[in-house]
Amino acid sequence: MKNSASNPSITQALRKKSAQLLPDLTVVLSDFGYFELSHQRLSQQLINGKNTTQNTIYQGLTRADHVQFKSVMVKWELIPTNVAHLLDDNSAADKPLSHEINILNNLNSNCHNNASLVPALLDSHVLNLHVLNTSYQLTFFAMSYYLNGSLANCLCQNKNLSDKQKYHFILQSARLLANLHHRGWLHNDIKPNNILLENFVPNDADNRKILPRLLLTDFALAQRCDDINHDKLAGTPAYLAPERWQGQGATVQSEVYAFGVMMFEILTDSRPFNISSQKSNQLWNDWAIEHCQKPIPKLSESYRHYQSIIGKSLAKRTANRYQSMTELLADLMQF
Repeated sequence: MKNSASNPSITQALRKKSAQLLPDLTVVLSDFGYFELSHQRLSQQLINGKNTTQNTIYQGLTRADHVQFKSVMVKWELIPTNVAHLLDDNSAADKPLSHEINILNNLNSNCHNNASLVPALLDSHVLNLHVLNTSYQLTFFAMSYYLNGSLANCLCQNKNLSDKQKYHFILQSARLLANLHHRGWLHNDIKPNNILLENFVPNDADNRKILPRLLLTDFALAQRCDDINHDKLAGTPAYLAPERWQGQGATVQSEVYAFGVMMFEILTDSRPFNISSQKSNQLWNDWAIEHCQKPIPKLSESYRHYQSIIGKSLAKRTANRYQSMTELLADLMQF
């Protein structure tokens, strides 16, 4: 399955399709009690590279209100019924939305002592929908809308986070990931965009004293820790470990590497490895060189106490890297 939303001609075609798709989707969601709908994102995936209506999956995010659930975010997916069986639920990519629903249910059902890792799954449905002269399987689920958004939003909007706040974000993110691994799952797309901040009043005079609880989101690429996939390179290039670029499957250690990239980003407001998509003619090859060959940048003097943890998180060879998030977390706890 190939994401084709970055192709200008396909993007234009997608806009035309949205004018037909979204009104029907709005009607369906309204029937389930959702109102004040605002469609935030629409993308498409091509099955087997065929750009036809019968081989195109549509996915999106819609913000809405609900009589019972209040302010929510709805994630939805339209799969042509004639190709639904082609989705591979055993690989790191190409999973249907039902896969993510199953993981959220699993993590919520195994939550103990209020130790939530993920937002509560408020509602989910699977039904048939006929639109664009095609029969689709519509799958959607709803979770609470988080006013403060993701950790990425926080880092972008607050360039002067205190050292205490940065440490809190790093420590709590490490705990989330360690607990996720303990429950037998790999996220496979760890980055600030996929960590939510629980709500607090924005622009409060004491915002710098508030340390919100964090939650993981977006489990589209998640897999069991013992389900090693060697076939597809899935995830966000800026956070992919060297061994992933070399064709190896996702592991706990590749997740440690992604966390190391995010930790560097929280501390410095920049990633340790960067590629400009506008300047690169071989984007994926250039990313591979960055991760596999470029040395680990040095932190400034004020963050030098993190350097050994950064170095052991971003080690090129897995033998030199932390063997688990629990091991990394133990070093963070010593601060």
